[in-house]
Amino acid sequence: MSRKSPLDDPQQAAFAWARFRRIMRFMFLLTIGVVAISLALLWKFGTEEVSIHYYIAAALGIGFTMLLASALMGLMFLSSGTGHDEAIEDPLNDRD
Repeated sequence: MSRKSPLDDPQQAAFAWARFRRIMRFMFLLTIGVVAISLALLWKFGTEEVSIHYYIAAALGIGFTMLLASALMGLMFLSSGTGHDEAIEDPLNDRD
């Protein structure tokens, strides 16, 4: 029989998901700032022959990478911070 996860409690799950959304809002704002700074630096130190597609690709690449990394890290914090990781049974563990 598997143990209950702390995320099965609706109040604790609501608190954890609210914290995750708060982290993602902060990281979204930080991502917008980093993308703006990087585009400004590319514009200032770039060459004149660069197409607008270069700036679009750079903005999307930086933005997508930062948001994906922050979402995955946020989910790790959600899982670890709520005790969900400890509720998992390891069938290969000899100590059980």
